[in-house]
Amino acid sequence: MSLLVVGTTALDSIKTPYAENPRLLGGSASHAAVAASFFAPTHLVGAVGEDFPRKYINLYRRHGLCLEGLDQLPGQTFHWSGEYEVNMNNRRTLDTVLGVIENYSPTLPAAYTRLPYLLLANIAPDLQGHVLSQMKRPKFVVADTMDLWLNIARPAVLKLLKRIDCLVLNDSEAAQLVEEDNIVAALPRIHKLGPKYVIVKKGEHGAILSGPKGLFVAPAYPLKKVVDPTGAGDSFVGGLMGYLASQKGSLDKNLRAAIIHGTVTASYCCEDFGLKKTTKVKKTDISKRVRELTKMVSW
Repeated sequence: MSLLVVGTTALDSIKTPYAENPRLLGGSASHAAVAASFFAPTHLVGAVGEDFPRKYINLYRRHGLCLEGLDQLPGQTFHWSGEYEVNMNNRRTLDTVLGVIENYSPTLPAAYTRLPYLLLANIAPDLQGHVLSQMKRPKFVVADTMDLWLNIARPAVLKLLKRIDCLVLNDSEAAQLVEEDNIVAALPRIHKLGPKYVIVKKGEHGAILSGPKGLFVAPAYPLKKVVDPTGAGDSFVGGLMGYLASQKGSLDKNLRAAIIHGTVTASYCCEDFGLKKTTKVKKTDISKRVRELTKMVSW
């Protein structure tokens, strides 16, 4: 089955203690859609400006993304600039230019409204809701969010949670959302806000799924070196949704395997800047790491 991904399509300037890379392809939709494309036909919704390099459009196409929903508008592409500390867990934003996404309100192509899987990647919750309102009975809707929206658009986030099947957020955001530092205690409170499934991202420590079948604790694929973690969370949820869309049977049957495939796909994202490593990976590479991770956690 096919998947629709909506989120930011951006140019990222990333600085670490070891290197600096300006104006790389980034954004939540870029990372998520490329990750999903390894598993299922993926349709991208986003907006870029006149400065968006043609080479990145070609990169999208090489991954088989349907770009009928990608709008090129007058103005600048959304640009984020950030700097990481040595441990790669802490980063600070140096600059943000919203550009063409500031007032962006997409109208979906008619064919997109009937797609069965919808990933509302990290973007303003009002925009996520706007896209969801155009869909015709999708099978499974996942929304990602971040602390920014919890700080400046909490009512819109809470409104959206009543309309989705699954919420993805990191551990500090989960604690912030329901004012509970213990993640296991926070999960039932998040379910009460609407989503049947909740996935809490824990970075290098993996992820936790909470749903009708109880808890599932998934490890991350262990890496010897992390070059740039930007986009890893988006790659995780993109890989997860792409795998789900590719499988037959019930969601509950496939969701745990989907999380493993998502965390493995995200591991490649961390091994180079932006999408440099992810776009060089083959499906067989992902399958090999899935087997390795499965072996690591079996007893």
